[in-house]
Amino acid sequence: MNNEQIIQLFMDYLLGVKHYSSQTAIAYRHDCEDLVKFLNRENLGNIPDVSSRTAKFYISDLSARVHAKSLARKISTLRSFYHFLMQENVVEHHPFLEVKLPKVIKKLPQFIYPEDLEHIFQTIEQTTDKGIRDYTILETLYSTGMRVSELSGLLLKDVRFDDRTIIVHGKGQKDRLIPLSIRLSEQLKTYIIMTRKSLVKTKTHKALFVNLKGDPITARGVRYIVHQILLKSSSFLNLTPHTLRHTFASHMLSNGADLRSVQEMLGHAHISSTQIYTAVAKEDLKKQYLSAHPRAQKKS
Repeated sequence: MNNEQIIQLFMDYLLGVKHYSSQTAIAYRHDCEDLVKFLNRENLGNIPDVSSRTAKFYISDLSARVHAKSLARKISTLRSFYHFLMQENVVEHHPFLEVKLPKVIKKLPQFIYPEDLEHIFQTIEQTTDKGIRDYTILETLYSTGMRVSELSGLLLKDVRFDDRTIIVHGKGQKDRLIPLSIRLSEQLKTYIIMTRKSLVKTKTHKALFVNLKGDPITARGVRYIVHQILLKSSSFLNLTPHTLRHTFASHMLSNGADLRSVQEMLGHAHISSTQIYTAVAKEDLKKQYLSAHPRAQKKS
């Protein structure tokens, strides 16, 4: 097999067996193709020819052109790649096992204080179909903590008003159930009965959220809507759909939610991915203490 066929074999495995999203698989493909470009440029052979020495040479080259977080991701990709190739008997040894991952300084996720978030919601005028739809999208993102890709993939049947829950189709084709607040449940009813019906008109698809033409909304469309809401609110906050996900988790933990429950609602495969929000909650608590306690401030 040539390099292109080997990479395609890996892609088929990621999509067909591991059930990775197409976006994730494309990122893996780019990482593998970057290695091939390096091998061609340096005349170092093909994918099966890579030695431990070549691997270290490549990582040295990468270190000069990408930051630590990207470098760590690329190394992780190539480790998975060659582990797969060994299982398939395409290669006889794993050249990236001895390569060390760089230390990545983890930044605390950004979140929005409740009063700032409330101000942003208040700037959305719910007197038009667009306003009601935009408000509902923002409320859904914040109240459930779901990803943009998950929101854009929701269907009408995923909303269950009888027990106030919503079925979210997460990464790796894993579904999860998230409770709906009374506020969000009522907001979704208004949107579905009035707004969505007005926008969709005679179209027959079952997508929950739609654009102004009545077609299923895309993840890109959701990001654009959130960006426009931010501009209108004249907020200095760096609000993105993912910031709302961070805010959901931070507010839940700050108000006493169980870590495992938040992990389940976020759809994190590992508890370590959720634990970072406990640090955010602690920072929030510290700020509240310093601003509210009469003896927390230094004497002037």
